[in-house]
Amino acid sequence: MDTSAILAALSLGEEKDWEFKAARGGLPGSVWDTYSAMANTDGGVIVLGVAQKDGRFAVEGVPDALKMKQDFWNLANNRGKVSINLLSNDDVTIETIDGQSVIVVRIPRATRRQRPVYVGQNPIEGTFRRYQEGDYRCSHDEVGRMLADQAEDPADGEILEHFGMDDLDPESLNQYRNRFSARAPAHPWLALDGRGLLEKLGGWRTDRPTGQHGLTVAGLLMFGKDEAIRDHSAIPQYHVDYRERLSDDPEVRWTDRLTGDGTWTANLFQFYQRVLSRLFADLKVPFQLRPDMFRKDETIVHEAIREALVNALIHADYRGKGGIVIEKYRDRITLSNPGSLLLPVEQLFRGGISECRNKSLQLMFQQIGGGEKAGSGIDKIRQGWASQKWRLPLIRETTRPERVSVVLPMVSLLPPASLDKLHRLLGAKFGGLGPEEVQALVTADVEGEVTNFRLRQFSDRHTTDITKLLQTLVSKGLLDKDGYGRAATYQLAGPLVAFITPATAEARSGHRGPNSGHKTEGSGHKGEEAPAIDPEHDPALLAIAEPARLSPRLKPDEMRPIVLRLCEDRYLTFRQLATLLGREPGGLQRWTLRPMAQEGQLRLKYPETPNHPRQAYRSSPRSADGGVSGEAS
Repeated sequence: MDTSAILAALSLGEEKDWEFKAARGGLPGSVWDTYSAMANTDGGVIVLGVAQKDGRFAVEGVPDALKMKQDFWNLANNRGKVSINLLSNDDVTIETIDGQSVIVVRIPRATRRQRPVYVGQNPIEGTFRRYQEGDYRCSHDEVGRMLADQAEDPADGEILEHFGMDDLDPESLNQYRNRFSARAPAHPWLALDGRGLLEKLGGWRTDRPTGQHGLTVAGLLMFGKDEAIRDHSAIPQYHVDYRERLSDDPEVRWTDRLTGDGTWTANLFQFYQRVLSRLFADLKVPFQLRPDMFRKDETIVHEAIREALVNALIHADYRGKGGIVIEKYRDRITLSNPGSLLLPVEQLFRGGISECRNKSLQLMFQQIGGGEKAGSGIDKIRQGWASQKWRLPLIRETTRPERVSVVLPMVSLLPPASLDKLHRLLGAKFGGLGPEEVQALVTADVEGEVTNFRLRQFSDRHTTDITKLLQTLVSKGLLDKDGYGRAATYQLAGPLVAFITPATAEARSGHRGPNSGHKTEGSGHKGEEAPAIDPEHDPALLAIAEPARLSPRLKPDEMRPIVLRLCEDRYLTFRQLATLLGREPGGLQRWTLRPMAQEGQLRLKYPETPNHPRQAYRSSPRSADGGVSGEAS
């Protein structure tokens, strides 16, 4: 029985991560590693009584479902086995599939105050998270960040010993005061001296129980000098980076770049001012008058971009990896920051609840007109994008390293070019598609893939209805599916990809299709020698990839060096890599290839179109030794 049949039988759709365990010999001990991993990541579903063999699933049932269910509850409530029981009675049920009894355990995402959820009595040794479709043991640093997020005291309220006013940039503090005054000229805090203003903003704090007082992390991040912020006893991982890619010339990597290079004071306030002006540079402002008869010089789109930038700065975990990275393209803006989400993505889109990692930074930006409280920030971003009928913002959360990315597409919900391509290919069949089916195909075209969750952002239909819609498009030969559960992604089917990409021209000239090992996939640049045989059948590449094919759940630090070796001196598509590695293409691209590209380990063949359906990857020269770079390609 395949996964889709199991999903249909349980009527749960594709909004969950899934784990199937045979459990023929009783309750498997590994169930608690998966319980911990799902709780610490994004929730999920464990099904006991389903075996996985050679990528296929067989319903075997469990020998005594009632006893196994009771055994599960006994251990779930045993603090010596697992740190916390997150489950209610309705979360553990016995279901019947093909006459066999299976146990279904629905695990919610733990709140930040419940994480880390760990096995045994030692969080350092017993904390797990999900990566792709498997569990991995968290590092000491990952557990430490969960414990820090668990605390009631915000991360930026920590008092830094041996740091003081001399570590701040006076010009930054003066410029901030001027912006504060322009927005609220009669505010009583403006009458205070520099240290007094900092105290009100949370940049200087006194700890009453100990009597300790001094500069806080927030004060140093917002107004500090570069060398003070990056001091080994402060925030040594601190990094801010703005990248502008507006040129059509592939040899021009950046049209503008702003990073801490010593030519300016790279604290958060200065970064915010400089980046905001660059993001606003190309936005049109219609002629409108404010009530005071002065011209209104901003639109709701300006407000949305400001909100997105501030969100990245106030929610970042500045002790995480990679720093703040803002990228501006012709058709989108991407904002990426270290750290995990404190709320599930679904809750962020619903709004109404605010969780902030750095509350003093939040207050500092609010006082100069940036940042919203009460969970309304995402609403403002969505309203700004809806006003232009642009595609809705996309939020992604990744692990290893933990990062949150927000993509702001500046393209139409239904781009005419995409509609025209689909209409030309499908002919009269195009007119027989419903609006949501068209939106699914367009999303797969524009964004490279479509998922159940992404499509729900364009529709108020139930998740199971959307799953049926996507599966219908698969049955019509219009979409291909990769993965299952939350990891399930849908890409345009092969014939559509060949039609709407440069492969069309290649096909007309007698070249082979996108998945046939076309010689340009391995060539990268003109003049390089093309491989003599298809990469998927190259004995040398197959030998490199063999450890991955033999181990369906290879750890990330074991998988990445293999990918780098495969991509040395050649471009390989994600589908070619998936074939070599024995992985599902969608999951491999999402959980391995894209993060490696973001970290600069891999170069993209189509850097201006990261979701290009024929995207290919090549090892960056600086990553030949498998090291991690903080600069994305």
